[in-house]
Amino acid sequence: KQQGDNRTMGRKFTIPYGLYRAHIYVSPHLADPARNGTGFSEEDLAIIREALNNMFDHDRSAARGQMSPVKCWAFKHDNALGNARADQLFKRISVQPVDDVAAGNRPARSAKDFVFHVDNSDLPKGVTIEEWI
Repeated sequence: KQQGDNRTMGRKFTIPYGLYRAHIYVSPHLADPARNGTGFSEEDLAIIREALNNMFDHDRSAARGQMSPVKCWAFKHDNALGNARADQLFKRISVQPVDDVAAGNRPARSAKDFVFHVDNSDLPKGVTIEEWI
């Protein structure tokens, strides 16, 4: 028999809902086989795109709850050196809680509790944005 106040299996705080933001980079120079690169191809990029969409369907865990991708945008450059800096492009994507969540009136419980915005105005020449998810 356990003694004292420690008679539980543990306590875990649960966050009702969370959004994770990640940045993924593909460097044409590191992929270029002519430069002893990895040989990463458009076919590989298509596999990554599919994997990002389905990644949590094959890795369920009680510790993570129901995780699933909500949005994914890709910036494409027509120049291997890039047409704009990554940090400038990432600033074009913003996620804000809806008013009553931002005011603290209730917690976020789904992606519908957030407003996703992509600024497509005045994109640098040679840059396009694709919505993958």
